[in-house]
Formats: sequence, C-alpha cells, structure tokens
Amino acid sequence: MKSCPTLLTLLCAMPFFCVLSQVQSQTPDPNFHLYLLIGQSNMAGRGTVDAESKNADPRVQMLTKDLTWKAAIDPLHFDKSAAGVGPGLAFGKRMAEANPKVRIGLVPCAVGGTSIKVWVPGAEDKITRTHPYDDMLRRIHEAQKSGVLKGIIWHQGEADRGASTYGQSLTSLIELLRRDLNTSDVPFVAGELSSFNTNNQASTKKFNAVVQGLAKSVKNYACASVEGLDHRGDHLHYNTESARILGRRYAEKMIELQKN
Repeated sequence: MKSCPTLLTLLCAMPFFCVLSQVQSQTPDPNFHLYLLIGQSNMAGRGTVDAESKNADPRVQMLTKDLTWKAAIDPLHFDKSAAGVGPGLAFGKRMAEANPKVRIGLVPCAVGGTSIKVWVPGAEDKITRTHPYDDMLRRIHEAQKSGVLKGIIWHQGEADRGASTYGQSLTSLIELLRRDLNTSDVPFVAGELSSFNTNNQASTKKFNAVVQGLAKSVKNYACASVEGLDHRGDHLHYNTESARILGRRYAEKMIELQKN
C-alpha cells in the first residue's frame, strides 16, 4: 500500500515555495552586529600572541579566511605570516560588553603595507598579490548573509604619511564603502598614526590633523587617538598591550557614534 505524500512534500515540490524557504533561511540576524576591520599592518596586527589572545568570548565571532564563522582569537588577520595581535579582538570584546544582548561579528580585511591607493575597486597589491578592496567586498557581502553591518574601523596611513591628498582620498573611500555596502550612514572610525621615528614627526602631525579634521565634513565619523601607545621594538608596529588599548579606543569612539 502506497503512503500518501505529506503536505510539506507537496509544497516543496513547488519551485516558488522552495526558493522562498531558502531566502528565509538566509535572513540576517539583526542581533548579530558586524564590524569591518580594514587598513594596513597595524590593523592586521603585529603584536606578540599570548595567553590572552586565545581567551575567546563566545559572543565575539570572526570570519575566517575560508569564510566560516568561529570564536574570535588572535591573530584575526591572515594577510601575512607575521599577523599577530591587533586592535580588532579588543575592539570586539568591548563592543560585546557594551551590547550584552547581541553577538559581534568581526570581518578582518586589512592588508599590511598597502597604500590607500589600492583600496579602490580593481586595484592590486603587488606584494601580496591581492585586491584589497575587491577581496573586502566579497568577504563583507558573505558576512552580511548572517548579520547586519554596524560599523567600520580603519587604521592606515604609514604608507601615505606625507600624501597631501590623503583627506580627499579617505573621504572618497568612505563614500565608496557606504555606497557599495548599501548603507549611507554606517559609523566609520579612523585611527591616528604614531610617530616612533624622529624623522617623521612633522609629517605625522600633519597627517593626524587631517584625519581628525574629517569629523567636520564627514557624517558619522570619528578618529581614535594613539596617544601614549608604544611599538614592539621596530619603531613601526604596536606592541600587544598598545594594540589592545587602541582597540578599546576604537570601540569607545564607535559607541559614541552609535548613540547619536
């Protein structure tokens, strides 16, 4: 005796129902807050990995190189073999602390050594043979299937410290990101540069004045201070402790923007 097909079986035989079911299953979780981490090596992190680096918070997730989610630990990034502790994990944990009812999803996309000139569609970083902007879009679009973009943090400029047009370039990048990510007002926090070398103190001061000043012309924008931070011994990259301090400073600025 043949069994009668169930209602669910009959419905799934209908193409429209099956497509609708797939769409519904991919609906982003509004309580999964995504943050995009972009820039160069001091965002990717070059601090020494330690025991705290592996102290995961189950509410803070990271998008891995192969586009899967897992509990966030250092190193978040994978741009180069030197990737270590950066500001991202401390940032994520502080955001989770400030929002106890949500999960945090970190989307690491920084590439060490990159100029802002390669953070545009189609541009290639010759050293890593990557396309920073295009690769970032692919990763964040994948992440957006799971959650909702709530902010972007950017630390870059060592490669462009003396560029007279940096303010214009960063403004254009922010506009481009907001357009391509379909969000006109996503909060954006940039970071100052530290001057560990006496030869670039003047250019660093000018650079920081530019990134600070964009708060007057770019909406939902803030700048994180690097005052008092120290390097790991190479006069360029933040040590582990300083990277974490910077991450918390990014978070405080992001929280301020989200309150507005």
